[in-house]
Amino acid sequence: MAIKKEMLEDLERRRQLIAGDQSKIEARHAKGLMTARERIQGLVDSGSFQESGAHVGHDVRGFGFEKKVLPGDGVVTGLGLVDGRPVSVISQDFMVSGGSLGSRHARKMAETMQQAIELGNPIISMNDSGGARIQEGVRSLAGYGQVFRSNVLASGVVPQIALIAGPCAGGAAYSPALMDFCIQVKKQSNMFICGPEVIKAATGQEAPLDQFATAEAHASVSGNVHFVAENDQDALNIIKRLLSFLPSNNMQDPPHQFSEKLSLELDYGMNEIVPEEPKTPLDAYQVIERLVDSGEWFEVKRDFARNMITGFARIDGMVAGILANQPKVKAGCIDIDASDKAAEFINFCNAFNIPIVTLMDVPGFMPGLAQERGGIIRHGAKVLYAYANCTVPLVTVIMRKAYGGAYIAMGSKDLCADVVYAWPTAEIAVMGAEGAAKIIYKKELANAADPQAKFRELAEDYRQKFSNPYQAAESDIITDVISPAETRYKVALSLRSLLTKRVARPSKKNGLSPL
Repeated sequence: MAIKKEMLEDLERRRQLIAGDQSKIEARHAKGLMTARERIQGLVDSGSFQESGAHVGHDVRGFGFEKKVLPGDGVVTGLGLVDGRPVSVISQDFMVSGGSLGSRHARKMAETMQQAIELGNPIISMNDSGGARIQEGVRSLAGYGQVFRSNVLASGVVPQIALIAGPCAGGAAYSPALMDFCIQVKKQSNMFICGPEVIKAATGQEAPLDQFATAEAHASVSGNVHFVAENDQDALNIIKRLLSFLPSNNMQDPPHQFSEKLSLELDYGMNEIVPEEPKTPLDAYQVIERLVDSGEWFEVKRDFARNMITGFARIDGMVAGILANQPKVKAGCIDIDASDKAAEFINFCNAFNIPIVTLMDVPGFMPGLAQERGGIIRHGAKVLYAYANCTVPLVTVIMRKAYGGAYIAMGSKDLCADVVYAWPTAEIAVMGAEGAAKIIYKKELANAADPQAKFRELAEDYRQKFSNPYQAAESDIITDVISPAETRYKVALSLRSLLTKRVARPSKKNGLSPL
């Protein structure tokens, strides 16, 4: 007996309703925006998306909602494949009641994340919502609690990537904040806790959205956003690129692409990019460009704390996280923002089995009253904690300056590193030669006939004796002194050798990182 035609027609009618009103879809296209479903289709492999909860409806009692149909309760959820790898996807639908979050909307999100934990799938959450559905009252707030808890349970188990593709206000902003990476689209999106009206009412300040809620503001000032996208399609491309460097979960290794034979060639061009004068800043990007495989560098938080560079790369096919001081910005000093940026990146790499390569050229922590009052001690301690907590392979290259506590913090051997190489230009010391000479030779300088000439002489003497890598090598504080030309193959060889690293740590519920 064949199924009744009316039943099939009813199913098709319902599917058409779920797919969305064509006039609303055309209105979004006119603004250059994708729909919630189009974002999913643009991300996952063709035909691979399996939706769940498509027929879920809202749970609003009163306010005229009994006559309204909210397809999927304003969110599309399900499973798909990205380059053949399973992912769990959440995409809020602004065309349905402004993408507002109701209790069933939240339950769909939470269930998707819980399933992702069980399956070991990365979570991709596309945010485009006006916020809590006021008509549901406290139940919508309870829904946010379920979402946040799911974010926390997934933390460190599977990678979590948030896309801010539209409005993301109030409590809604905390789910992206709890995730590992946040991508925000220019012009079409905003993310904030309190809007301009609330800020003015509470403080009297005029605060236009472009000062604190845009992609540019979050990427460069607040540090809430890791990547800025030009449009929806660019955002989807960033997600795919990011996933190409990440394992699906914390039980897997990253997607290495090992070459059949490790290259041991010297790169003499690396020697040429090192300035002859110690006070001329080295451009860390030039070092990274020569160190990593061609086309295999993907920077994270490029516009925030630019004195610290972080990103993913492949070195002879092996995935690694790269951290580098950038001497061309603030002389490469570690300040509050750079500390937070570094610690966040280190913690992620360690959670997901990604080896870390550190390129060190650091004169110290940033001096200044604002830094001290702002808590540079507390923030700098985050970097120390993150490195010392690592169990993944750690390779450090000391390029030039390596002074004081900042030297210890940037992946030194005594703190954490498995292998530490130093270039002949490395200056490993408690402080710079000039500062040390003023302290050590205070009496000699005070009694000198020509204090300035004597100071230059004593500073140079200190530099020759202590500001070089060989004293550190003699003390087994570094692994070896290498020429810059050897850097790429030495790092690649070390990473390969450390692949089997296993570290046992004392049993504890959780560590207490400085916050």
